[in-house]
Amino acid sequence: MREPYLEVSFRHGRPLAAYLYLPREDGERSSRTERVEDGVIVDYSDAGRPIGLEFTVPARVTLAGINGILRRLGQRAIRAEDLAPLVAA
Repeated sequence: MREPYLEVSFRHGRPLAAYLYLPREDGERSSRTERVEDGVIVDYSDAGRPIGLEFTVPARVTLAGINGILRRLGQRAIRAEDLAPLVAA
């Protein structure tokens, strides 16, 4: 996967959690997690690369907040359009 994408889980029509998949190699899986701030967990591969961000409180997600985390992780910023599934919720 070369581009990040967002997946949103719903319960009773409301967003329950969201996951931002980061670029990764085929078959690369999470082997370690780290809470980076309240409601945000980073998944890392065996090689120590960040491969995803889990948002346990989707209502608090902002573009600036996500991009700040991505910057700290050495990842490319996302665009407002990348958050469209969550904004639509």
